Amino acid sequence: MIISRTPFRISFFGGGTDYPVWYRDNQGMVISTTINKYCFITLRCLPPFFEYRNRIRYYYTEETNNLNEIQHPSVRECLKHLDITRGVEIVHTADLPARSGLGTSSTFTVGLLHSLYTLKNRMPTKRELALNAIEIEQNKIKEHVGSQDQTAAAFGGFNVIHFGGVEEVHVEPLPISPSRMSEFQSKLILFFTGFSRDAAEIAGEKVKNINAREAELRDMLGLVKEVKYVLINESKDLDVVGTYLNEQWKIKKSMADQVSNPALDSIYDIGIKNGAIGGKLLGAGGGGFMLFYVPVETQNRLKDALRDLLHVPFRFDALGSQIIYYSHDDS
Repeated sequence: MIISRTPFRISFFGGGTDYPVWYRDNQGMVISTTINKYCFITLRCLPPFFEYRNRIRYYYTEETNNLNEIQHPSVRECLKHLDITRGVEIVHTADLPARSGLGTSSTFTVGLLHSLYTLKNRMPTKRELALNAIEIEQNKIKEHVGSQDQTAAAFGGFNVIHFGGVEEVHVEPLPISPSRMSEFQSKLILFFTGFSRDAAEIAGEKVKNINAREAELRDMLGLVKEVKYVLINESKDLDVVGTYLNEQWKIKKSMADQVSNPALDSIYDIGIKNGAIGGKLLGAGGGGFMLFYVPVETQNRLKDALRDLLHVPFRFDALGSQIIYYSHDDS
């Protein structure tokens, strides 16, 4: 039996510049961190006592006899990609729900690949995990996804991730002191606003609009550079990052009509009126998690104003995808 644990991510700046249709001809760059909320994949070879060959359990249960029958696209394509010929049982559990803006589908793919590599007695590099997950999601499944979620989940940590050029993907850990990282983390508050039902549609609209949004995407890249400078320079006031988050949110809303709606705008406005300096909706839009940057002294006021929403405490994670249990099967 094998169990992988793979962290979800929070993307702060640059989302949208990580789509290949943009970064293959332009620079792409994001600032993100992984957090201590995880996707768990339990994998084992299925004993030959059943009428089916594969059993996959997520919010559905599938029992199939060949790979082409598997309905879950990531499971099907990951098994094909690594040429898994033995029958397997795959069980997925997670700390946070799907379709919520924290890179859950890509985190699943990275965690599953990590488990399957281990089944084949191979330990992939973090880069290998990320690039294989990108290949599967973008080229095998044909999802409207960028490349930051897979990279963040595989590598872990607080990073600037660069896209494009010869390397395609390059991860730059930010050299931030522990005390400054702790201060930054203490000013972030996360709320669950509800499920996003149109994430794929919103992402597709963003991709379709990318060539017409060059100015906005270049503004996002400018924010990444400004925030990187503020974060690594101890003399700079961290609260400036909150104002930049507000700018990022304005740009993001302009990228597709469905990113926000009146209910989400109301939540954001309540946050700003009750002490938040800035914030943004995470993920494609339409629902999911909203992040606020809030000075410590006004956080209780903001939590009270948004008491009807689920507040989700979190901490940063630095490890990336891990195999946390492995029991060898000699059969």
